[in-house]
Amino acid sequence: MLFVFGIVLIAISLGAELLGLDLTPGFGMVQMFQLLVGLSCLVLAGYLRIHSLRPDNAPRSLQADIGIRLGATGLVFAYVSGLADLIGIGTHVQPGFERPFAGPLQLGGFLLGVIMIAAGLSLYFTSRGSRETSSLESLLPNGSSQSA
Repeated sequence: MLFVFGIVLIAISLGAELLGLDLTPGFGMVQMFQLLVGLSCLVLAGYLRIHSLRPDNAPRSLQADIGIRLGATGLVFAYVSGLADLIGIGTHVQPGFERPFAGPLQLGGFLLGVIMIAAGLSLYFTSRGSRETSSLESLLPNGSSQSA
């Protein structure tokens, strides 16, 4: 349900102009906040789903911890980039601008955050879980492995 709610929020925020729900011209802060809440729901649903696939007694691995932290950092990065004007670090904070809006730098930062989230989810998914080693062990040279 969390996944579906996130998809619906993202679809409404991206298609607000087509649906006649846009309050301001362009992609405004209300749409950005709705997009960020939808992204948060998707990230939480993804991590909960991957966690449910792991056995309860699975040991924690360094790769899984890095994956969780990288995803959370990506989410924070997406929030800071998306709401940069409201927190005073954006490019449209001077009195000369009528209202804050999402510009190309903010959207680039948002996309970088999404990429970090995707990398974190993939690291968490490929971590060892109930296996003895990570599924990324094949990337190590000469088949050498060290348990984390």
